[in-house]
Amino acid sequence: MDALIYTAMSGAERALRAQQVHANNLANLETGGFRANLELSTSQPVPGYGYDDRHMGQLQANAVTTREGTVKQTGRELDVAVAGTGFLAVQGPDGEAYTRAGALTLDAEGALTVNGMPVLGDGGPIVLPTFTKVDIAADGTISIQSPGQADLQPVDKLKLVKPEASELTKNAAGLIVTRSGDALPSDPTVTVRGGHLEGSNVSAVEEMIATMSLNRDFDLQMKLYKAADSMADAGNRLIRE
Repeated sequence: MDALIYTAMSGAERALRAQQVHANNLANLETGGFRANLELSTSQPVPGYGYDDRHMGQLQANAVTTREGTVKQTGRELDVAVAGTGFLAVQGPDGEAYTRAGALTLDAEGALTVNGMPVLGDGGPIVLPTFTKVDIAADGTISIQSPGQADLQPVDKLKLVKPEASELTKNAAGLIVTRSGDALPSDPTVTVRGGHLEGSNVSAVEEMIATMSLNRDFDLQMKLYKAADSMADAGNRLIRE
């Protein structure tokens, strides 16, 4: 059997996986702080005898795009938008994770959360005492006005990180994590904008164009598969004769 069939089938598998990635991106077009996924693959020679004249696609873990989304002003005290390529640190089910979603909320115990996950400060999960006013400064410092007090007092600071795009991936739960699984250190250069929220960085036009291109790629791989099957059949007839 001609090893070309592995080239065709791995190419078709890559196209199908990429379709799933772009469909998920489109589904999160309106999800605040969502980072679009990029599907990655490399080529490798098909093992066997002879020359390395047949190659196949090898799927890899998805990457994450770090370009900024549209930022809108909300005026809400607990809303923050991270500037640049930084991230907020949160406590995920399997360790530290990162997000651009900035719609922070408080639970009944005063713990600061986002999408149900505890928000981390430099010393761990942030828990705020009772307050009448809260302010989040550009460097992530959280200050509150206690009942009966006139001035704001700093109580904690958001853990802000700035990883390289190549360091990031998404785990099975869809959370942004490092490829190594290690926690990132705080980066003092990362800033936030209080009273603002960032939207998704997904481009609907780019995702639709990519989807149409992948449809054509899949059709091409199927034609290549049929050609490989025809060549294998012709070779078998020659041997029999």
